[in-house]
Amino acid sequence: MSKRLYVGNLPFTVTEPQLQELFAPYGASRATIPIDENGRSKGFGFVDIDDAQLEAAVAAMNGKQFSGRALNVNEARPRAERAPRSGGYGGGYGGGDRGGGRRDRW
Repeated sequence: MSKRLYVGNLPFTVTEPQLQELFAPYGASRATIPIDENGRSKGFGFVDIDDAQLEAAVAAMNGKQFSGRALNVNEARPRAERAPRSGGYGGGYGGGDRGGGRRDRW
């Protein structure tokens, strides 16, 4: 069975194969790096490693310097449920605190 690590503070130039290679001693089977809408790395990634290697990987890699940056490594937590985003700054009749809403009621 495998676990997923969160790896933060990655250089924006690191690739998924480089990240997987970095964690290969801990049984890394896959690495993913989320990208933004412009195709640029978000500066963090996830690595799937062997369950038995989780603690050793975190102990060895958390704070390790990689391309001039101290990595932030810990077990990934499930993503929290988020309410769907809506509106923006005070749209509709209700207004909001950013100047939205109808002006003809005054």
